[in-house]
Amino acid sequence: MTAVEANGRLYAPPGTPTAVVCLDGVDPRYIDDAFERGLVPRLREMTEQGVYARGRSQLPSFTNPNNLSIVTGAPPSVHGLPGNHYLAPSGEEVQLTDPTALRAPSIHAAFELAGVSVLAVTTKDKLRLLLGNGHVPAVSAEKAAELELAAYGPVSRFVSRPVPSIYDWDVSHYALELGLGLAEPLEVELLYVSLTDYVQHSAAPGEELSDAYLQRLDELVGRYLDAGWRLGLVADHGMNAKPDVRWLGDVLPASAHVVLPITDPYVVHHAALGSACWVHVPAEELDASRDALLAVEGVEEVLTRDEAAESLSLPADRIGDLVVLADARTALGKTEAEHDLSALRGPLRSHGGRHEQEVPILLSEKPTGARAELLERGASNMDVHWLLLGE
Repeated sequence: MTAVEANGRLYAPPGTPTAVVCLDGVDPRYIDDAFERGLVPRLREMTEQGVYARGRSQLPSFTNPNNLSIVTGAPPSVHGLPGNHYLAPSGEEVQLTDPTALRAPSIHAAFELAGVSVLAVTTKDKLRLLLGNGHVPAVSAEKAAELELAAYGPVSRFVSRPVPSIYDWDVSHYALELGLGLAEPLEVELLYVSLTDYVQHSAAPGEELSDAYLQRLDELVGRYLDAGWRLGLVADHGMNAKPDVRWLGDVLPASAHVVLPITDPYVVHHAALGSACWVHVPAEELDASRDALLAVEGVEEVLTRDEAAESLSLPADRIGDLVVLADARTALGKTEAEHDLSALRGPLRSHGGRHEQEVPILLSEKPTGARAELLERGASNMDVHWLLLGE
């Protein structure tokens, strides 16, 4: 078959079974530490034959916009999702999980239309419908006992262990096992697996939980390599400890509406506290609100809607009148009364700003030509499919 076009780029047919894995929240420091201590020999072997590079995520550095950038090969201004959550025209805050919110097709949908067998596996069910847009078969580890594909029955039957809880340390590994288990019966040629960052929210590099996670990840990478898969691994965002929380609703006029685009159903991860937020405010209070936000300790940038849409490649109609980005140690909230921090299991670690934008890019093959040049100049996570399959 000929090359497939998706959002302005050409992709060659996979030929070799190919998997792209989103290492949710795996900051490059996790990989560096694991390499230094010899924890991940298969990943080391893979990158010695291929590539280990630093790349960047999209901003805000949250899960939904970056997963969609990875699978569309395009920024949020093209695919339409600037966060996990936004203020709808109705005035209601809603989750961005409905595929009708998407404004661009995925690379997998383009290959599916061309007759290539594709599959998307997500750990968190919140991404399943988005990744499945365009008739892409999609399942989640979270709902594996309930979901069925074709005549195969519950997809959980393809993994020989019970379905973990979404807050179990090895639920991401279950998603990778599910991808392998379904690949043969479905004759999958192009696979996308999106992990969850519960471990990275809970443990820093070098801690026991993180080590266990990475060692099991390494074993599964080895299983994919031994089965002949071409692999591309990339994170959606990094992760930092956030000892400082600033309650922006307490410094803004009553007419202001603070929206936290990190918001999703998984409150144990981060209690809806991240390092980027939208502020909706009447035009006559815009300048005063911007000044008040810039005076908050830990706030690094306050951009207007137009500035953010232009400089961060965001859809202007789905962000706030102001976009606020915080420093590496600061998370942003509404008011203290609106957040239940008792749900957190340990100190707050989170993401969303520029300081969580650096991500690892690990490829099992070295790109050539224009793809190698892009990697040399500095790639982003939205380039990973093209680095593997680009024409």
